Amino acid sequence: MITGELKSKIDRVWDAFWSGGISNPLEVIEQITYLLFIRRLDDLHTLAERKAVITGQPPTDPIFRADQANLRWSQFKNASPEVMYRTIADDVFPFLRELGTQVGGDGSTYSEHMKDARFTIPTPALLSKVVDMLDDIPMADRDTNGDLYEYLLSKIAAAGVNGQFRTPRHIIELMVAMTAPRPTDEICDPACGTAGFLVAASEYVRDTHADALLDRRQREHFHRSMFHGYDFDSTMLRIGSMNMLLHGIEAPDIRYRDSLSEGASDDAEKYTLILANPPFAGSLDYESTSKDLQRVVKTKKTELLFLALFLKLLKPGGRAAVIVPDGVLFGSSRAHKELRRVLVEDQRLDAVVKLPSGVFRPYAGVSTAILFFTKTNSGGTEKVWFYDVQADGFSLDDKRNPVEANDLPDALARWRDLAGEAERARTEQSFLVPKADIEVLEGEIQVGLAELKEMLG
Repeated sequence: MITGELKSKIDRVWDAFWSGGISNPLEVIEQITYLLFIRRLDDLHTLAERKAVITGQPPTDPIFRADQANLRWSQFKNASPEVMYRTIADDVFPFLRELGTQVGGDGSTYSEHMKDARFTIPTPALLSKVVDMLDDIPMADRDTNGDLYEYLLSKIAAAGVNGQFRTPRHIIELMVAMTAPRPTDEICDPACGTAGFLVAASEYVRDTHADALLDRRQREHFHRSMFHGYDFDSTMLRIGSMNMLLHGIEAPDIRYRDSLSEGASDDAEKYTLILANPPFAGSLDYESTSKDLQRVVKTKKTELLFLALFLKLLKPGGRAAVIVPDGVLFGSSRAHKELRRVLVEDQRLDAVVKLPSGVFRPYAGVSTAILFFTKTNSGGTEKVWFYDVQADGFSLDDKRNPVEANDLPDALARWRDLAGEAERARTEQSFLVPKADIEVLEGEIQVGLAELKEMLG
């Protein structure tokens, strides 16, 4: 856990950014992200130098040339604020942008996201404060790094700005625990934002399959081919990539992509697990939307198009846990009905977990649910499990203060023991519904129970 002292330091720097004229929390985090990346480059170069001393060979693929010593963190951090400011503005950031255009860069996807890096810290004094704070953090400690960045990201929601990019961590952790990622999975979030789902999945695998990561091939998969994220916001790509890096993932596949555009399903049947909270405000033009997805469901609604995309991206046998607005369950349009028919009849709908409408406050009050399904292409829905989360451990108003009431541990425990749910009445907080009771009439799921619709509607 991040210490109170470190939190206070970050809070002071955060306040300094705001008083210095940078009021957008994403911009604050982005500038800190650049500096963390610059420090990482110096650490990698130092590592290569030490290896060269041991082997007696010159460093292979050095990041900095001999005449670029002034660009290294270990050098400029000791300079006066004015000299440091000029060095970073005039030399380091152009170097970062150039690194982003080189093939390979530092050997990771992070350099790719630095192509349009902009330095916007307004004063030498503020820059000096931030560099001092970051220099105090032991970057070799994965837990400290991850907690630091999570604390920074939590300020996006706390500021009430751009909060749609951040799903509450405890909801993410429930979805990850219920899908139980395996070391062999290929995991994707096609609307990854800050990469919270991918980070949580990586931590789950570390905690529950530690032995698997001792195997060289498995460790290589974990660092280089297990985690995939798409976003079409370059700022979010940088922030999401850094979040993964600071949680100890060396080279995740975090890419620029408009997930719903033409060619978005090029990775068809590639992934075994999808975890996502896709954007579901607004609609798209037919012309800009993938024709592949339109063949699955003819609609302009983003939430339905994303579900169609998930079905495209999953391998047969792959599973998904995704957050959707309640309209997906009860919308009456032809597209809504057809997608529900596909989930129940052609694939396997496993569970519906209803979330309280205050979960995404203060920036959204929409009523949502988590859908759990498995791609089979041959049906297989037998019983669908329903759970009505009435409390998630936080107040359901805009303040979202911690409270005692919390159904999430109960939901996870019941999911892991579905046999015990068989006898529960449909008026209870959770229950199983046999497929025989889910009649698909003209594509609309009719459970035939007023209780269920009242619970989910």
